[in-house]
Parts: sequence; C-alpha cells; structure tokens
Amino acid sequence: MENNITTISREELEELREAFSKIDIDNSGYVSDYELQDLFKEASLPLPGYKVREIVEKIIAVTDTNKDGRIDFQEFVSIIQELKSKDISKSFRKSINKKQGITAIGGTSAISSEGTQHSYSEEEKVAFVNWINKALQDDPDCKHLLPMNPSDASLFKSLADGILLCKMINFSQPDTIDERAINKKKLTPFTISENLNLALNSASAIGCTVVNIGSQDLQEGKPHLVLGLLWQIIKVGLFADIEISRNEALIALLNEGEELDQLMKLSPEELLLRWVNYHLANAGWQKINNFSQDIKDSRAYYHLLDQIAPKGGDLDELPIKIDFSGFHDKNDLRRAEYMLQQADKLGCRQFVTPADVVAGNPKLNLAFVANLFNTYPALHKPENSSYDLNLLEGESNEERTFRNWMNSLGVSPYVNHLYSDLCDALIIFQLYDMTRVLVDWNRVNKPPYPLLGGNMKKIENCNYAVELGKTKAKFSLVGIAGHDLNEGNPTLTLALVWQLMRRYTLNVLSDLGDGEKVNDEIIIKWVNQTLAKANKKTSITSFKDKSISTSLPVLDLIDAIAPKAIRPEMVKREDLSSEDKLNNAKYAISVARKIGARIYALPDDLVEVKPKMVMTVFACLMGRGLNRIK
Repeated sequence: MENNITTISREELEELREAFSKIDIDNSGYVSDYELQDLFKEASLPLPGYKVREIVEKIIAVTDTNKDGRIDFQEFVSIIQELKSKDISKSFRKSINKKQGITAIGGTSAISSEGTQHSYSEEEKVAFVNWINKALQDDPDCKHLLPMNPSDASLFKSLADGILLCKMINFSQPDTIDERAINKKKLTPFTISENLNLALNSASAIGCTVVNIGSQDLQEGKPHLVLGLLWQIIKVGLFADIEISRNEALIALLNEGEELDQLMKLSPEELLLRWVNYHLANAGWQKINNFSQDIKDSRAYYHLLDQIAPKGGDLDELPIKIDFSGFHDKNDLRRAEYMLQQADKLGCRQFVTPADVVAGNPKLNLAFVANLFNTYPALHKPENSSYDLNLLEGESNEERTFRNWMNSLGVSPYVNHLYSDLCDALIIFQLYDMTRVLVDWNRVNKPPYPLLGGNMKKIENCNYAVELGKTKAKFSLVGIAGHDLNEGNPTLTLALVWQLMRRYTLNVLSDLGDGEKVNDEIIIKWVNQTLAKANKKTSITSFKDKSISTSLPVLDLIDAIAPKAIRPEMVKREDLSSEDKLNNAKYAISVARKIGARIYALPDDLVEVKPKMVMTVFACLMGRGLNRIK
C-alpha cells in the first residue's frame, strides 16, 4: 500500500484526505459502500446509480483488503489510483455528462441544443417502468408495448402513441377517460396526436400540471417532461385513498386530544408519515420525520413491514412472517436488499432499489410507503367513536373539479383540501395573477406565519383577496368577508372560486376573439349558429336546457367543429336510459379533450345539467372552434 501512496503528489494526497473527511460523515475513519457513492460525486466522477452499485460491489470485493466490509483511507487512495487507470477512465469519460442517477440531455431544438440541458433521474425511470409494467401487464391494448426494459430508453418510445398514458390515467383515476375515445388501431401521426391530446387534457382534469407540455414533446419522448408528467399521474393514484372520507380507518391516527377536523387538514404525505409512526410506536421503535434521511438504514422499514404483515387472524388470511435476520447486517445496501426481500413477500417491492433507500430518495421512498399503505394499511377504525359524520362526507364533484383546475395551473403549494388550503388566500392571489387581476404582493403576508397573531395575518390576506374580487375583478361577492375564506365557509368560498374559474375560461375566449368581451349569451349564440351551420338538429336555449342531459348538443357540436371525431355508432340518440345518458356524457367529454378542449367538468355535470360546469364545457369547445378557424 505504501508504494501506492508515493505515486500520488502531496497536494493530491491532501485533497484526497479532505474528500475522505467529507465522505466519512460519521467520522469513523472508514467509508462504507453507500458513502462511496458520495465519494464519486466528491471526486467529480458522477455515474448513474446502477453503475455505482456495480463498481461498489467490485471495489468492496477487490479493495477491501482486510475484508472488514469497510474501507479506510489507504484503501481509498488505492481506489482513486484504480479509477485513474485507462480502462476505468474510459467508462467514466462515456458517463462524463451524468451525475449519480441523473442523466443530462441536451435540448432538442436547434436553439436549445446550444447549451440548454435538462436532466432526468435514472432511478425514477426504472421505478416508473416497473410500476407501469405491473399495473398494465394484463391489458390487451398494451401487449405491443409491454413489458418495457427499465435499463434502456424504451419508456420514452412506448409512451409516444398516447395509449399507455391514457391507460395509466385510468389506472390512477378510474373512468377518467372513456376507452372508446382512445385510438388503438392503424395509428397515424394525426390519431397519435389525438391520443396525446386526450392524455394531456385528461391529466389536467385530474389535477396534474401540464403547463408547457405539448403532444409534440411526448411524441418526441422528452425525458424530463415525460417523467414529470408520469410522476404526477402515478401520485394521483397512490394518494387517492389516503384521505379520511375514503378511508375512515385513518381516524385511528388521531393524536390524544386532537380534533378530527385537524387530522382532516393533513396532506396525504403528512398522513403517511403519521401512519408509519403509528406502527413504529406499536413496535417500540423511534419515530421518523421524513422519507429521506430517517429511512436510509432500512430499520424503520423492517418494523413497519412487521407491523402491517398479515398475522393470519382471519379465516381466509395466511400469516406472512417478516424475517429480521438482515436487520443487524453492518452493510446498509445489503440490509436494504434484505428488507426489500421482505417487502416482496407482501407483493410490495416497488419504486425503490436498495440504493434508492440508502440514498434516501424522498420521491421514490414516498411512493414505496404509499403503495405499502394501499396494500396493507393495518388500521382499524376505533369503536365507540362519535365523530361528526358531516366531516366524513368527502368532497363534492364541484369541489374536486375546482381543486383539480387550480392544481393543473401549477399553483403552489398543491391544493389537497379546498377550504383549509385556501385559508391564507395565497392560492387565491396566484389565481388572480393568472386571471389578470393585478395583485400588490407587497400587501400579502407570506408564510411562515408567527405563532402569535399568525391567523390574523391570514385574515388580512383574506380581506385583501375579497377586496380585490370586489374592486378589481368586479366579482359579485355580496356578504362575503375575509373571515369566511379563512374559516373555509363552503358556500362563500365556492362563490369566489367559481368566479375565478369563469373569468379564466372567458379570458381564453376573449383572447381568441381579439379581445372582444364574451358572456353567456355570446357563447349560446355561437353554439347554436355552429350547430345550424353543420345541419344539426340540436340546439340549446340556456346552460340549464334539459336536452343537455343527453349530451347530444355537445356531441353534435364536437362533430361540427371536428368532423369524424365522433363515431356515430358510439352515440345513443333515442329512448335514453340513465345509463345511456351517462355513457353519452363520458364519450362527449373524452372526445372533446381528444380534439384539444381542456375540459374539467365531469360526465355527471352534463347528465345532471349543472349550469356552471355546462357553461365551461361549451366555452372550451367554442375556444377550440375559434382556434381551428384561426
């Protein structure tokens, strides 16, 4: 070893000692294999995660001369020398544009290629490929695309025709897309573009932010955009049932002295953290505060798996024994692998590799835990508990539509609960900005709010939000005060939110009509003229017109704007049952999205003729029609 050291200059040796100290985070005088991953970053030799793992295994086998599972400074120096040898530096040169697990790609347009770089996570790609392969493995429409290879770029190619994206949206939020609207056979560039429009507009309708993503980006398989959109779609599905109105057993997570409405204000991420800590407390293990630093050693996961694994108490339930033999392994990567083998017994080895656990990848670990919760929540609603059942009703369709609309525009933070998340009006101010109502941000109090008087700061914001609505936006806000928003008064909050959504929708139309003001009468007149011009027999008198419940005026309008988009055999026109009406509505909304209309309304809104949502449907179609003329 001594000979090796003499071949490195004194300056280099000092730098290596400094790097070693940085990496030896527990000051033990050694680095372990997972600390070696940080070594590569420090030594400016970044690599994707799977490569690091391969090299780590070789290094441990070859360089760990005293075979103690750790690497001391002298062994570290010999590694650096080895890395400087020609063979290895070649492989590093190939990967010079890669950080650990992060792949950098140049821009794809002529302009953006001149120095713009977008990065994407290799780990995320692998995780999402495996999740999609499992989710859609039995879908006959995906047989030509699955299974995808997680180690190459097949994900980006496989998503290019739009079918997989549409299927994943329905997997996360069933019935969002009417399958009859997906183009599946003899695909052409045009029908592929329709599929991608359908996917993007449907993703938007379930609350995904799709600003600045177009069908062309997906067709070209731009990795950072594809992965960003996929994560949002997957997360919607993972979080769907982590909500008290949909899973009353979550009441078991109430802390002593805590009111139910406080628990209901928690985000899905916060509920998951509390769920994990509930089980860790039962196991007598210390609580965690995050899904990154605190889970790196896998030990909390071991205890969580042991708590949620079926114990065989029910007649039809077989017990699953969690084996703790890997719990005390000194090697973090190996321990993570043993832990994941136990997760596999529960059918839950998803989203993370041992390296993702040890690196504390927060996104993928969150997904791993959410999947565990969805498969084995192991919670029981407390008996003899008297709670206000009104609190457990869950959100209405209207509330969900408004919330999804806000989130699709990219407001921050993400809106999980319409009323409690609007209590400081910050989301309202962002929506004012997006609807061209000038906000004086100097007047806005921003978080973190002080413990004393913090709510007063929020009420000041809410007062300003109401004032802007009345004076600048000219909204009808009779009887609405700031404290109504702050307290989450449903009726009064919805009145403001609806007017914001309406203004946003009409702004889009006004822009297409060269700034001309648009109102309900103008939309209705345009709808009827367009229908008449296309020789359609349907028409509407208002957005409350009973004929809208059949969706026939909407379907005919789509056909007038985009001939051949509607397949006549899919539409029921006479003797309509309730089921027929719903089927027509589902088809109408999906085809509208497919031709490029960003519709947030739900099929039920058409069937029940909800005038507000009906108005947005016709307004969006008018926008599409005007756009086509232009």
